[in-house]
Amino acid sequence: MTLFLLVSAIVILACVLCNKLTSKLGVPALLAFILLGMFFGSDGVVKIPFDNYVLAQDLCSAALIFIMFYGGFGTNWHQARPVAVKAALLSSLGTTLTAGLVGLFCWQVLALPTLESFLLGAIIASTDAASVFSILRSKRLDLRDHTASLLEVESGSNDPFAYMLTVLLLSLMSDGLSAPVVLYQIFAQLVYGGALGIAIALAARFILRRFSLVSAGFDAIFLVAVALLSYAAPTLLGGNGYLSVYLTGILLGNGKLANKQALVNFFDGVTGLMQMFLFFLLGLLSFPSQLPAIAPTALAVALFLTFVARPAAVFLLMSPFHSRVRQMLLVSWSGLRGAASIVFSILAITSPAMTNLDLYHIVFFIVLFSILLQGTLIPPLAKKLDMTDRESNVLKTFTDYTDEIPIQFLQCTLSPGHPWAGQPLHALSLPPDCLLVLLLRQGEKIIPRGSTILAPGDTLILSGRAGEAVPGVYLYERTLEAEDPWLGHPLAALPTDSLLIILVRRGEEVLIPRGDTVLEAGDTLVINDSGTDQPVL
Repeated sequence: MTLFLLVSAIVILACVLCNKLTSKLGVPALLAFILLGMFFGSDGVVKIPFDNYVLAQDLCSAALIFIMFYGGFGTNWHQARPVAVKAALLSSLGTTLTAGLVGLFCWQVLALPTLESFLLGAIIASTDAASVFSILRSKRLDLRDHTASLLEVESGSNDPFAYMLTVLLLSLMSDGLSAPVVLYQIFAQLVYGGALGIAIALAARFILRRFSLVSAGFDAIFLVAVALLSYAAPTLLGGNGYLSVYLTGILLGNGKLANKQALVNFFDGVTGLMQMFLFFLLGLLSFPSQLPAIAPTALAVALFLTFVARPAAVFLLMSPFHSRVRQMLLVSWSGLRGAASIVFSILAITSPAMTNLDLYHIVFFIVLFSILLQGTLIPPLAKKLDMTDRESNVLKTFTDYTDEIPIQFLQCTLSPGHPWAGQPLHALSLPPDCLLVLLLRQGEKIIPRGSTILAPGDTLILSGRAGEAVPGVYLYERTLEAEDPWLGHPLAALPTDSLLIILVRRGEEVLIPRGDTVLEAGDTLVINDSGTDQPVL
């Protein structure tokens, strides 16, 4: 046991150091984790014997649960909504079309067995959320036309469809399926997975809002259990557990939860560890000595997938939306393959279906090719296509938003006899660049106005510069674009109801708003919503 812990510590430290090194070299860190696993594996230098595909499938599936949950939890739906339809089409029809094209190529051109050809296409049809998120975050790569959000939603949501295609083909190869059985499996995968994911998310959100957990940190433990439940429950019923996990994550991540920033930090760390573990384990499971034998087939499939199948699916589905050619080129190139494809290949190996192909090493080769070539060239290609947006920050497309807000909060309670007690808010002289955000009075949350009369016992929450979230304050962004109904109006004239605009970003300038502040196109508003019943979407 001690030796195991020692090796685990060495591996984790090596992964962290590799992450630092690869960020300087411009190579995706996930590639380093795979290579490190190969270094420790049976064919590597350390020669740790490991070829247990069943155990690897269980461990990898558990890691994927957290990666896919955080893929949804970390995606900012407000940023992603303008491209949600395109992302949904790419993740569903795009994944299916990619799988079909690759299957036809393997069957007709490479002369591989028919069902195994389409099985290989299904396994590698989805793009990898971990790889895409890693590159966007590490390179701070924000892209024009909401392309970053498009890639995030597509890569986070298309694994369930690749999984469904893989399961259907494996069932067909092992048992044979009639049309009614196929239709029911598709129904069960989508409906059970989708319905249970939404139901579990709504129930979890209700519990977190209505009940106070034992102590700080238990909300994170609670969400760990929710993520596991959202996978296990639909899977037992024949539903798509990965679809359920993703939907649960996106609904919870975009809801107004107390202690939101701490939850984001927790799952960011857990997901980072799961990514290290997953890619290292997949590298450990591989036998590099077997790669030369499958290299010609794997390289042919990788080239066809990268330069024909993926672009064909992207252009076919995005052209009706009048997307620009350079955006479609970048989206085509950003279709990275990753851990989910390798995990699905393990699923094929451990299933009762008989296969003659070395699916694991073929998919492993394709993933290495994709991460090394495509992953490395995404930043320079985005620059070459003039798709980078230097005026924005890609981190705003994720839900860990409060790290980016230059505000801090001060809480104070008015004692009896305080000079502010009995005074209207407009009569007070607050410090410069300071704003009263929220007023708590006997358990009631009140949005302060200029005419609000303060009373002894009132708890005031004031905002200034720098940043830390406080309970009862739920922040989100709204960027004013052309034809926005708020444009040209002073803040005092807006029907904001329970909303309060607490900060305005105007170019490089940060404004503390007043009632006479007139909003302009391009302004980014930081808004506090005191309501507790609706999510911020």
